[in-house]
Amino acid sequence: MISENRNTILAIVLSLIVLLGWQYFIAGPKLERQQAQAELQAQQNAAASGQTQTDSGNPNAPRPTTAPGTDASAPAPAAAGQSAFASREQALSATKRITIDTPHLEGSVNLTGGRLDDLRLKEYHETVVKSSPTIVLFSPSGSPNPYYADYGWVADPDAGLSLPGPDTEWSIEGQATLTPTTPLTLTWDNGAGVLFKRVYSVDDNYMFTVEQSVENTTAAALTLYPYGLIARRNIPETTGIWILHEGLLGVFGEEGLEEVDYSDLEEEGTIRPPKVDQGWLGMTDKYWASTLIPFPGQEFQPGFSYSAKTGNFQADYLGNAVSVPASGTAETSSYLFAGAKETKLLDGYEEALNIKRFELLIDWGWFYFLTKPMFFAIDWFFHLTGNFGVAILLVTVLVKLIFFPLANKSYVSMSKMKLVQPQMTEIREKYGDDKQKQQQALMELYKKEKINPLAGCLPIVIQIPVFFALYKVLFVTIEMRHAPFFGWIQDLSAPDPTTIFNLFGLIPWDPPQMLMLGVWPLIMGITMFIQMKMNPAPPDPTQQMIFTWMPVVFTFMLASFPAGLVIYWAWNNSLSVTQQYVIMRRQGVKVELWDNLSRMFKRKKPAADDKS
Repeated sequence: MISENRNTILAIVLSLIVLLGWQYFIAGPKLERQQAQAELQAQQNAAASGQTQTDSGNPNAPRPTTAPGTDASAPAPAAAGQSAFASREQALSATKRITIDTPHLEGSVNLTGGRLDDLRLKEYHETVVKSSPTIVLFSPSGSPNPYYADYGWVADPDAGLSLPGPDTEWSIEGQATLTPTTPLTLTWDNGAGVLFKRVYSVDDNYMFTVEQSVENTTAAALTLYPYGLIARRNIPETTGIWILHEGLLGVFGEEGLEEVDYSDLEEEGTIRPPKVDQGWLGMTDKYWASTLIPFPGQEFQPGFSYSAKTGNFQADYLGNAVSVPASGTAETSSYLFAGAKETKLLDGYEEALNIKRFELLIDWGWFYFLTKPMFFAIDWFFHLTGNFGVAILLVTVLVKLIFFPLANKSYVSMSKMKLVQPQMTEIREKYGDDKQKQQQALMELYKKEKINPLAGCLPIVIQIPVFFALYKVLFVTIEMRHAPFFGWIQDLSAPDPTTIFNLFGLIPWDPPQMLMLGVWPLIMGITMFIQMKMNPAPPDPTQQMIFTWMPVVFTFMLASFPAGLVIYWAWNNSLSVTQQYVIMRRQGVKVELWDNLSRMFKRKKPAADDKS
């Protein structure tokens, strides 16, 4: 049973090492490869010519000859390997625009095509330095990395109806600035008796409302289909870590969340989920997203597509037919979210606007039931203390208190195991190689002393789900981004920036990433080492070696993890050591820490017959 206990612990530890090693040795190199592929793809896309994108959707629904959002008006690249414009600013200045100004957003609406293709997030910067550039979300066609939202109408190709497209020059009606209190109204007359109108409005945060209307002054009724799309060219830089989805996604009715990787869409070309009357779809980065949200109750056909010719990734929806009577009007509306994935904001939108499972725009993962409560606990303590790092420490104490009865029982059982160590040694010596009788005698001893030999696993088992829940929270929630602790930790979601290999900044040298071994990882390693040495060394030499080197391995692995996670682990180790020490003293068990340390550093004297 003792060997089974140790094997269980070893299995858990090795599993942790595999999972942590995945990020260190696989996820990191994968990210570098993805970035290199993205750069190569960008060069190939810039060299490609033509902008037509075919549509392979439902053949029973009227569709245009080119898919909604075809960028036929985009200037051709100047030369192979170059974008149409050298910079985003040049692309912006090439067209007439209407300013967007809200408490959280700044940008402009492009009058050519009537697109939302210029958005910056006022409150978020590229680095922890407040003077660094703000985050760019949308960029116009012709810029190095186009990313935009567009709306419009499609009709039966045989209808011969002139519709607004990407090269349409819209006119302004009324107020010429889009703010939370002043909507923007665009109009376009097709010259054949049909007037198109598009009204953009925006709240104080990141939610746009898009209203499209058609006024038909002709003597014949019209049938049109509204669409919305989000398109981006080139694969953006991603974290490349398996615990986070970055790409296309959507919630479609009762089908739940569907996630589509950029690489998968490149292979499949087109994905058309079934028609639904509630849901949303779009594209997500780690902290930012853009989503199309048809009004609940309006049936629509969602779709994801990729064009190898243009390099465009697209999320779009096509609404049901809208009949515009002769000398009459018709309209349709939808929402567009474009901004930061703030937890409480998304939850508020889900409830206020009846958006199905909008909270899933944040990748809470499989352990959603644990991850999200962990976030709310940390967030609550943050608002109490004003520091996310302190909040993490307090949540760690709270978790310890919740599991105290279980952990206390475990440590008491471990202490009893140490008290009967002499009897266990006698049993092993008495029965020698007879493992079966050994196990029977040990089981009788455990039963007599009321010992659970597997109790030592419980503290580790408890810590694993909490560890991954906290890791997920630190990694995916924007609230943790650029959140400072104290001293040199200015971003809890980033690794400790110091390293022992340049004496923590005293030597003017920047070591490679694999040598970034900061102060907090070292503290974590020391606390883990102390925790290991409080217990008797296992008799098996292989197990001794594993337990001796485990703190070193974990120190290097966790050095590349978010600082907040390393701080949690070090603090949790310290609390566990304190708890275990107190319980051992109460049980009358000798603490093995100093003895184990002295044995570790004590040199073995040579035997007499070894002398020459």
